[in-house]
Amino acid sequence: MNGLVRCQNGHLFSSRRYGTVCPYCNIETNTEERQEVQVPEVDVESLVMSKIQPVCGWIVCIEGPRQGKDYKIHEGKNFVGRADDMDIQILGDNKINRRNHAILVYDPKKHETVLLPGDSNGLVYHNDNAVYVPVVLSVYDVIELGDSKFLFIPFCGEHFRWEDSPKSDSKETSLEANLMGR
Repeated sequence: MNGLVRCQNGHLFSSRRYGTVCPYCNIETNTEERQEVQVPEVDVESLVMSKIQPVCGWIVCIEGPRQGKDYKIHEGKNFVGRADDMDIQILGDNKINRRNHAILVYDPKKHETVLLPGDSNGLVYHNDNAVYVPVVLSVYDVIELGDSKFLFIPFCGEHFRWEDSPKSDSKETSLEANLMGR
């Protein structure tokens, strides 16, 4: 018994915390009408063991329907569009193509992020210039897709690289040296 109960109006609440009164509709739920709800077991081991894709940078929406929303850029190709299978899914702006409006690539060998036009009809702008060929991004560059504008914020690059991250307990790691400018 997990203590979750559904009242006659369909609200789900904790009987341990609220007893027999629904906190949403304030209706007494007698024990015959209460429905115990089974919460599925979560496989914690698979969650812990799943591979984490480290963030290499972000784009942040500074203008458009999703203003204030950030999107993570991971190593390799990041396909941008509105569809569920896009690496960076931007909802709310129907002028952004569903699939492959643009591609953001973090190249771990060159330690840079590149913007490429996608294979859709939609145009991509970098600092108000249309993108037809790959463009290397710099901090605070503006990317425009549809009716939205995004600011590019790098994480990996000159000052930090995941392959330089500490793997031992040494007194001064290469990461610390890198961040301290040594």
